Amino acid sequence: MSLDRTRATLVGLTAVLMWSMLGVFTAGSGEVPPFLLNGICFGISGLAAIIAMGLRGRGFGALRQPLSVWIVGVGGLFGFHALYFTALRNAPPVEANLINYLWPLLIVLFSGLLPGEHLKAHHVAGVAIGFVGAALLVGGGGGFDLGPEHGLGYAAAIASALTWSIYSVVSRRMASVPTEAVAGFCLATAALSLVCHVFLETTVWPVGAFQWTMVGLLAVFPVGLAFFVWDFGVKRGDIQVLGAAAYAAPVLSTLMLVATGYGRLTLVSGIACLLVTGGALLAAKDLFLRGRADRQPA
Repeated sequence: MSLDRTRATLVGLTAVLMWSMLGVFTAGSGEVPPFLLNGICFGISGLAAIIAMGLRGRGFGALRQPLSVWIVGVGGLFGFHALYFTALRNAPPVEANLINYLWPLLIVLFSGLLPGEHLKAHHVAGVAIGFVGAALLVGGGGGFDLGPEHGLGYAAAIASALTWSIYSVVSRRMASVPTEAVAGFCLATAALSLVCHVFLETTVWPVGAFQWTMVGLLAVFPVGLAFFVWDFGVKRGDIQVLGAAAYAAPVLSTLMLVATGYGRLTLVSGIACLLVTGGALLAAKDLFLRGRADRQPA
């Protein structure tokens, strides 16, 4: 693995760290309904990115992309969230979350279809171990009830996992599209989310400075910068390592919720942490081998 690819992978991994903040910031944002929260956060992050582009003198040429690129970008960001919210509304949240967390596994498997990528046994083994850990964490060690009465919700959860994994893998094939284009995808996602809010939700705004601060942090990190660094990582880094490492998000999120008083650490969540960490390390074996080779004397 080249040094540039390693650096891009490390940049992409920061998205996983930021997504792990989602639980804490969302819990602190009050009772704001999901589509409204989505609209506010993507609107802030998209506008901030546009302003940054202007201040840097980069112009807005990155936003002039073919329709196919916009379909992939907006379909990935808005499609994933819309399907995920639909799943949570029409299926038990534990089961819906578990099905949705197939997306890292699907990214690793689909990446084998990309030119120049080689799917190895340790990638599959690492992501499978990570999925077991995520399943333990999401389910709390209990059983799962995948009853047919929640078919719509389960179908939406499967579709959300497919949407994000396909978006991530197809983005790799669109490496020539600059990451700045994500700013346009964010703004379009914000607009579509607000339309859904008008028709599907009751408006509840954040209350007080603390809740608005949590919304702002959501917009800056897990519902903002994370999508830009993820785009950079999947286009230029090791997409298989990124897919496997994504299972760290629910683990880190749980630990952050515990640290901030929104949750508690149990034996099951501890075992889940070990499984996810071990799986990610196994899948990222090539990164460590590369680092060892670089330190060998010539």
